[in-house]
Amino acid sequence: MTFSPRVFSGIQPSGDLHLGNYLGAIRRFVPLQDTHETIYCVVDMHAITVWQEPEALRRATREVAAAFIAAGVDPKRSIVFNQSQVVQHAELAWVFNCVARMGWMARMTQFKDKAGKNSENVSLGLFAYPSLMAADILLYKATHVPVGDDQKQHLELTRDIAAKFNNDYAASIAAEGVGAPDGQFFPITEPLIAGPATRIMSLRDGTKKMSKSDPSEQSRISLLDDADAIAKKIKKATTDPAELPLEVDGLKDRPEADNLVGIYAALSDKTEADVLAEFGGQGWGKFKPALADLAVAVLAPMAGEMQRLLDDPETIDAVLRDGGERAGAIAEKTMAEVRSIIGFIR
Repeated sequence: MTFSPRVFSGIQPSGDLHLGNYLGAIRRFVPLQDTHETIYCVVDMHAITVWQEPEALRRATREVAAAFIAAGVDPKRSIVFNQSQVVQHAELAWVFNCVARMGWMARMTQFKDKAGKNSENVSLGLFAYPSLMAADILLYKATHVPVGDDQKQHLELTRDIAAKFNNDYAASIAAEGVGAPDGQFFPITEPLIAGPATRIMSLRDGTKKMSKSDPSEQSRISLLDDADAIAKKIKKATTDPAELPLEVDGLKDRPEADNLVGIYAALSDKTEADVLAEFGGQGWGKFKPALADLAVAVLAPMAGEMQRLLDDPETIDAVLRDGGERAGAIAEKTMAEVRSIIGFIR
């Protein structure tokens, strides 16, 4: 490897973080601190691709930062900041807008999903979103990004942009003497594929992803829910009438059962097979209370710590400012090199 191991990941401050955000992303950030240099960002610039009420955006930004810290991300070991504090994200995104191609952006399935039939009326920012995402990652020359299924395509685009930049400016990179030993300026970032239960589904409908946009609050466990709310939501979760199967194959075509077993597995750091070895053949009257107790044990302390931090916004803001300064130092070094590579006079 020609680049030092560095992880970058960002979460958008869309408000009402839930169990899916925790198990699919935030929880996985913590152990990476032991193996990589870690940079965790609240991507508030991405958030404004759709309208945001300013005070709600500030509140949601602090909520994500509080979740990082409450989950075990140490802001002294990791860099924790909000994206808008580091102006080089926007600067590099513009460079990448001039490297990437319209056809690349048009193929992004998330844009198609979000724009729907109204693509002519969405913001230009929403269309160029993946270019900014590439800038987020490559500004820090991140070698790895933890990704779920819904972000694989964006990381592939990041890799394409890095490769094209490296190729387009190969002679300048060599002349400036700023490339890695193999001649690359930007790394071809690798995915860190998350393990089981990264896609947490609704507690009301096991065929739909857990989402804050679901009108029913019973469909999701908020990271700010207290112990009573967590237990009640799990006990009311939709199930089918059959007992839990003895083997994982028995969860096929049983989306609600598969979802609840997957949640138990993720919260307990076990496999679904391990869970079924313990609970297979039993009814939901046995399993749901066990899952509720486990979820409360894991999530309630985190909710309490998040609320404590949110009640002290000055402390969160100080963490974000410190992280922004540290991130900015890395970002400016990269951008100074990029400016020279592409021929800007400074």
